[in-house]
Amino acid sequence: MSLDPVRYRELIDARVFSPDTFAKALLSRSRRPIAGADGRLIIIAADHTARGKISLGSKPVAMADRYTLLDRLVRCLAMPEVDGVLASADILEELAWLGALENKLAIGTMNRGGIIGATWELDDRVTAYDTNHIESMGLDGGKTLIRIDYSDPGVARTIETVARLTTELADRKLMAMIEPLPYLKDSAGKAILDTSDEALTTVVAIASGLGSSSAYTWLKIPATTRMAEVAAATTLPILMLGGEPVGDSDETFALWATAMNEPNVRGVVAGRTLLYPNDGDPEGAVARAAAVVRPSSPTNSKGTS
Repeated sequence: MSLDPVRYRELIDARVFSPDTFAKALLSRSRRPIAGADGRLIIIAADHTARGKISLGSKPVAMADRYTLLDRLVRCLAMPEVDGVLASADILEELAWLGALENKLAIGTMNRGGIIGATWELDDRVTAYDTNHIESMGLDGGKTLIRIDYSDPGVARTIETVARLTTELADRKLMAMIEPLPYLKDSAGKAILDTSDEALTTVVAIASGLGSSSAYTWLKIPATTRMAEVAAATTLPILMLGGEPVGDSDETFALWATAMNEPNVRGVVAGRTLLYPNDGDPEGAVARAAAVVRPSSPTNSKGTS
């Protein structure tokens, strides 16, 4: 179900003539429990633009066009295999206004201040949702990003902030989704992901202990070939991220499939892998993810996903 261009124009006009309809749409949507009967989730991540991530491979503005992004989100959210979406306020409001969030999870992203390429990139300030508005806008949880590099003093503030937000969300019985990632600085001082499994295991352990309660905390981390060791560092439920779809995506899906054998790995929260796959087929990418996350579902057992 593609996004009607006429409806998109009506959305733009609503921004001018009836801005109150966006909050009303979020508050009036039908909601669902965080975890269904199988305790597994497929969530579409669409909070990359709020941190200045609009490039894809060698294309610097590949993900900048809002109509294209909303169209792909609406199409994916129309699939029963998709449980919800993670996004900033502008996108969640637009999706709710379009009626795409009925009985879907809506997770609001929180600290998006670590703009891609900025000298302060790892000092991830809260520039999107705060906890009060996660609750007052009827969302199901909030997501925070914590990238740990031992040489960057801005990281200490981020750790403190994420701990506070985790406590605030738990107090309200809302999902606190933490994305902990190990980072390094290259010779030019640019922040780069540390891909070692030991480093990932360490940040998983750190993130598990943040806040005054971990009862509502879920972790969002990369899948690795040593997922058994990484997942064993916590009892918290884990959702796997996708990263940038470069080259053959088979490796990503294979890693996901192996990782799903771990008891606390509960699904995926992926953006570019599902929204902008190399073959240009978001629905096909979601179907592949569903076959990995819920291989025994009636749909997938018939081989149609």
